[in-house]
Amino acid sequence: MGNRLAGRVAIVTGGGGGIGTGVCRWLAREGAAVVVNDIGGSVDGRGQSTGPADTVANAIKAEGGRAVSNYDSVATVEGAGKMVQAALDSFGKVDILCHAAGILRDRMVFNMTEEEWDAVLRVHLNGAFHMVRNVAPHMIRQRYGRIVIFSSGSGLGNSGQANYASAKEGQVGLCRALARELAPYGITVNAVYPGGDTRMTQGIPDTAREIRAQRGITTRQQEVQEVESPRDPERNAPKVVYLCTEAARNITGQVIGTSGLPMTLYSPRHVSRVIHKDGRWTLDELDTIMPSSLTQGIPNPAPAAPPPQQQPAGTRM
Repeated sequence: MGNRLAGRVAIVTGGGGGIGTGVCRWLAREGAAVVVNDIGGSVDGRGQSTGPADTVANAIKAEGGRAVSNYDSVATVEGAGKMVQAALDSFGKVDILCHAAGILRDRMVFNMTEEEWDAVLRVHLNGAFHMVRNVAPHMIRQRYGRIVIFSSGSGLGNSGQANYASAKEGQVGLCRALARELAPYGITVNAVYPGGDTRMTQGIPDTAREIRAQRGITTRQQEVQEVESPRDPERNAPKVVYLCTEAARNITGQVIGTSGLPMTLYSPRHVSRVIHKDGRWTLDELDTIMPSSLTQGIPNPAPAAPPPQQQPAGTRM
């Protein structure tokens, strides 16, 4: 065990399984006391069980660390408040928040219900707000804090995940706004793009996987994972925990990839091309100039499939 986080207290939402479990255990091995939060539900957020959180908390204690279980939901501000109170009651303070809790309700948008949309945003995006809203006053008073929000590369766009992608990209905007608000108080806020073989990735419907594969929707990072390394979710843990240490005090407002072998830094959005006119554009002018300027060479992320070839009349199959 190390001592980089000796005396610190961490809350990990979604800590009872997948990527969150590794983060809990690595935090504890570096000396932090950990509130292991997990409702113990299914991948789609239904049901509840104390088993997952208890299993991780007990494993930490068996290794000589300090941990307590918590089963409240991040989807409500009251649940988040109870979670923070559990940290205060058990360990006296809260220094670190890792918001890894998540659910999936994958469906193509033309089949998605309002409840499937709302449920995903409640856990991922609203949950991030609920947690930060409850931990921030304590971190501000002590003028110290580390917040890591678990976003996803899926926020860049995945077929069948309009709800999930919206929530995850929303977390990035939240992270960048919070970093500016909380920096004066010694609090860092970063988003990570984690990855690995977990219940959530295994739960992606085969139809969505097939559509993405047919359209070539993948990232270079995904290709590297598949070819060069096993998708062990615990590979994320040391990279996430580093962001919670004193050594990372000057890293804030960033999006960092933690999946697989590499650790990557994503650049913030910036203007890459500009067209300018002194006055208002006309549609005729834009028709002429756009193809050779702003949109020249821009790839279509999901090009239409070519039409099936028709057999010449009179031929037999």
